[in-house]
Amino acid sequence: MAYIEIKLTLAQAEPWKDVFTSLLADAGCDSFMDGESENILLAYIKEELYDAENIRQLLQNHGFDTDVSYEISHIEEQDWNAVWEASYEPVTIVGRCHIRAPFHEPCPNMEYEIIIEPKMSFGTAHHETTSLMIEYILEEDFTGKSVLDMGSGTGVLSILARKRGATPVVAIDNDPWAYENNIENNARNGINDITVKLGDASAIGEQTFDVIIANINRNILLNDMHLYARSMHTGSIIFFSGFYQGHDLDTIRAKAATLGLEFVSNKIRNEWTAAKFVKVTSSSSL
Repeated sequence: MAYIEIKLTLAQAEPWKDVFTSLLADAGCDSFMDGESENILLAYIKEELYDAENIRQLLQNHGFDTDVSYEISHIEEQDWNAVWEASYEPVTIVGRCHIRAPFHEPCPNMEYEIIIEPKMSFGTAHHETTSLMIEYILEEDFTGKSVLDMGSGTGVLSILARKRGATPVVAIDNDPWAYENNIENNARNGINDITVKLGDASAIGEQTFDVIIANINRNILLNDMHLYARSMHTGSIIFFSGFYQGHDLDTIRAKAATLGLEFVSNKIRNEWTAAKFVKVTSSSSL
């Protein structure tokens, strides 16, 4: 699978890295990394999804009071692991969960250690949305609870939920590369009972869950939220992330309310947010 690299050079790193990450995610980019300086953002999109004119319009007519230039490169599949190994560092979340690649040294005496070979899949815990979701998972009691990880990427969130006692666990992603990567990462962590599915929200089927984890982006969450709500029972919990504090969160909350999902709390880091909702009522919108 070939990818296109979009290398952005920004006038200022903050808050524009996060702003353009969100814009490019909506345009189909699924992986992001910091460049050689703090003002450089690297975004990656599958070659078959790349629309040169759409990207040009987005980056030249973004409407923000900042300057941005960009370069486009073709990235072959076999180059990707070397790129990750050169830049990917282990990360520890709230002193309890350590996420590392197979080529890093183990971290003894950590409560949870998860081994992730990221490849092209989103979910290394470096991004604010993933780390915020991990914080929520560490706070929640998952013992014996059924869990859906929607847009599972590397599988890091479903793996942590399983390690915290969740069962059964289902992970769904519409990217074939993420699907394969998730299965591989489950094996790396000694987990063989997570059901991994290739597909979009329609792959949920008729199954219901005690907890749903959905770290995707605002537009997909809004489009598919009725399917998530339909697979929840009264008292089920859903965690959303992949969007910004402020207008994005307000929009998510408004949509959730129409589906019987009551806002509980949210966490914020660098303007990104994760939010917790509970299913309180049924809705005619389901």
